Amino acid sequence: MLAVQGLRAGYGASSVLTDISLSIGAGQVVTLLGRNGMGKTTIVRAIMGLLAPRGGEIRFDGARIDGLASDAIARRGIGLVPEGRLVFPTLTVRENLIATAANRLGAEQPWTLPRIYRLFPRLAERAGQRGGTLSGGEQQMLAIGRALMTNPKLLILDEATEGLAPLIRNEIWRCVAELKASGQSILIIDKNIVALKTLADQHHIVEKGQTVWTGTSVEMDDAPDMVHRSLGL
Repeated sequence: MLAVQGLRAGYGASSVLTDISLSIGAGQVVTLLGRNGMGKTTIVRAIMGLLAPRGGEIRFDGARIDGLASDAIARRGIGLVPEGRLVFPTLTVRENLIATAANRLGAEQPWTLPRIYRLFPRLAERAGQRGGTLSGGEQQMLAIGRALMTNPKLLILDEATEGLAPLIRNEIWRCVAELKASGQSILIIDKNIVALKTLADQHHIVEKGQTVWTGTSVEMDDAPDMVHRSLGL
């Protein structure tokens, strides 16, 4: 579904990504791992068209999307839950959810408000509350719900549980597990390796702007030295 090959990108004179390759198949949950400052969010920005690549290819459903505008990429079926959540603070929960809602690709069972509220009952309780007044965990639920309302083929979660309380983290992981069971393709950035290993089909580790390792959870368990060196675990 998504194939990134030899991606290079940066900001101004600074080169952040020098050789990034990763892939995600239909229905897969795939992680993007690495220490802070290794380029993970820059990869997401390049995939979403928020940063122009300097080399390499990004293909989605077989077609190149590097060089396309971000709105065109989103319309092709990639939904983003950005780092920091970035919900619309003055809109209500309901208004946040319907603001970008669409079923452009004709999903047979599209995401609707009732379906989002079943996934996150707390959002139903807060439907009339402004987004900026929600807790961090509730905002993350709202950001996920807002992305799902675009009915994406691929959902990208950048720092899925960063800064959240343990109970809320568990709620997010429950959500991811449900989405995986429904066949949703997901790319996740997070630091909770234990949770990710139980959910993900494949992992990509990034170090200094390069993909340095790719493998399954079983293969990760068999390479503790690599994990410690690249992730500090």
